[in-house]
Amino acid sequence: MAAAFHLKKLPTDRELTKEEILAIPYFNKLTSSDFGKLIFHDLDEDKNPVYTIGRKNQKFVVPAMKELGLLLQERYNGEEKIIFSNTSPTVPFPMSIGGFLSRGLKIDFLGVPLLVAGAKICTKDIIRLVEHTKQSGKQQKDKIIVLDNKEFK
Repeated sequence: MAAAFHLKKLPTDRELTKEEILAIPYFNKLTSSDFGKLIFHDLDEDKNPVYTIGRKNQKFVVPAMKELGLLLQERYNGEEKIIFSNTSPTVPFPMSIGGFLSRGLKIDFLGVPLLVAGAKICTKDIIRLVEHTKQSGKQQKDKIIVLDNKEFK
């Protein structure tokens, strides 16, 4: 959802419909084999590439990617800014349970309605998080920025 909002593929001025939520690329479609993979979504209005990574609850993924980014920038004189923005704090309980039921246990008739309800609950927080991420990228001078976004809980 965050990538879709970032890329202005979803309206921000009203509640999303169930159909709009379910049509978001990759929404409720990732499997365990997708965890750890970088998924390119598109370029934003400033020509910045937008990626997501399914990290499940692995706390080592972002620190490892940050270190790799620093290494590559140093080794190849990279100037591109990299921002890691954690969306996990915006995920409400119904969405977590819905994802587990739908993706984990393949019980879509229970999981999907909970996922949609959870998505509706967290929409405003995700929009705020995306704006916070964009502003942080413009304001901070560091080449690599890690935003834990705990203030969005």
